[in-house]
Amino acid sequence: MSGDGLYIGLMTGTSVDGIDAVLARIGKRDFQLLTHQGFPLPDTLRDDILRLCRGGPDEIDQAGRLHRRLGDAYAHATRALLARSGHQPDQIHAVGCHGQTVRHRPGDPGFSVQLGCPDTLAVHTGIPVVSNFRNKDMVLGGQGAPLVPRFHQQLFGAVAPRVAVVNIGGMANVSLLDGGELIGGFDTGPGNVLMDLWVQQHQGEPYDQSGAWAAGGTLLPDLLSALLADPYFQLPPPKSTGREHFNEDWLRRHLPADANAQQVQSTLAELTARSIADAVEDFAPQQLLVCGGGAHNQHLLARLSTLLGIPVRSTEGFGLHPDWVEASAFAWLAWARIEGETGNAPSVTGASRAAVLGQLTLP
Repeated sequence: MSGDGLYIGLMTGTSVDGIDAVLARIGKRDFQLLTHQGFPLPDTLRDDILRLCRGGPDEIDQAGRLHRRLGDAYAHATRALLARSGHQPDQIHAVGCHGQTVRHRPGDPGFSVQLGCPDTLAVHTGIPVVSNFRNKDMVLGGQGAPLVPRFHQQLFGAVAPRVAVVNIGGMANVSLLDGGELIGGFDTGPGNVLMDLWVQQHQGEPYDQSGAWAAGGTLLPDLLSALLADPYFQLPPPKSTGREHFNEDWLRRHLPADANAQQVQSTLAELTARSIADAVEDFAPQQLLVCGGGAHNQHLLARLSTLLGIPVRSTEGFGLHPDWVEASAFAWLAWARIEGETGNAPSVTGASRAAVLGQLTLP
């Protein structure tokens, strides 16, 4: 198969806040987003995912059931997206389904586990599915993450001579583009995950709208210093992380007993901003593009601009709305698998060689 074609991308990220679904026409040099839609996860499904992420007894049975339930949820999202677009299953080359990460353990030997049964998805939609994108890179000695930088390169490489693209989802990851070439990328640390957790517990809201609650408070310098002292931030790339490291237990180990809730939120926002700024400072980008849910946090964007002294803008002004970049990347990775194109970037993950990523499941 060669040339351009129609591909679907499905993504549920570290925030576990829903399924992002996109339909795109993809070719060697072209990407055109045709249709997109978000699908909230049922509360019971989200709670079960988060419970499994924390670990505990009976994990194999829990994971098996969630694998099938997520496969059903992805199939529902795919059928609804097709209905919205007016396309038929036989018009779609493949679905790229990242799945829901429940464990990510880089290292030797490293592994990454994503749930969302590709057989269920393929059978219930009649469309080939590409999944399990991370583990080949890890077998080759890589981190298996981040996997979006090659897509960032294709879309945003010409924005400026030196541009950094940061995806701020539950975790944050950055792609470093120099003259259109991808020279590096890695997870910088927590993105929204701790801020979302804290605002849910103390304000009853799913996230801090525009960062207003954080912006209205003052940060706690000693807490910020303690959080930034975590060894992960000093590790050289390649590196990747997730909820296994940055989670509620990690945060509470550092909290003073009398911490003011709004001050903590301000400090968590500064942690995300400072860890991203520190991570790209040596690269000295001329412009920072932001995608993911964090692109809507105006307080966070303002802090990044102040810390770096450069323009910080949403990817929306450069061709793709920030909410759909990551799902689009997995549609692109499905295209790369079908076309036999390299999906990973050894300069990013540390893998010993470039490789075609993903496993193909037929209906």
